Amino acid sequence: MVSPVKRTWSRRGQTPVFRTSIDHHDRLNILGVLLVSPKGKKIRLSIKSYWDTITGEKVVAFLKQILRLIRGHIVLVWDRHPIHRRSLVKEFIQSQKRLHVFEFPVAAPEVNPAEYVWTQTKEYTAGIAPHNKSELQANVFAGISRTRISQKRLFACLRNSKIDWLD
Repeated sequence: MVSPVKRTWSRRGQTPVFRTSIDHHDRLNILGVLLVSPKGKKIRLSIKSYWDTITGEKVVAFLKQILRLIRGHIVLVWDRHPIHRRSLVKEFIQSQKRLHVFEFPVAAPEVNPAEYVWTQTKEYTAGIAPHNKSELQANVFAGISRTRISQKRLFACLRNSKIDWLD
């Protein structure tokens, strides 16, 4: 995740300039999951971030973390991102009787509630030009925290996904 730039005001003919010393390729890669209680009364957000590329090993480690957090069976619904389809990830999922995995349709981010978490985070960080990686991380985590602490914002992610999750 990088800080997106939104529209802004400036004098006519003078393009606004955002200066940052962060390399264009520096990105904060984030794995995230919305954890919804069985009766749909509570929801929370769990994330793990990385500065380097997310690998199958990192996805498996994240899934192990989720398995430690949640007792009982887990219904995992995620997109068809290539990292979710790695053989190591598939083998791990098959070895876990508590994990039941379903995939969103191809090219349908509008049905994925996690996409709305990232949208809220991008909205929060838009127009901020961090000067270094720690500033970028602080800005992104502040945006995620704003969403994480609000049940209203988290449930909005489910409602906006156009799927009847809580029926």
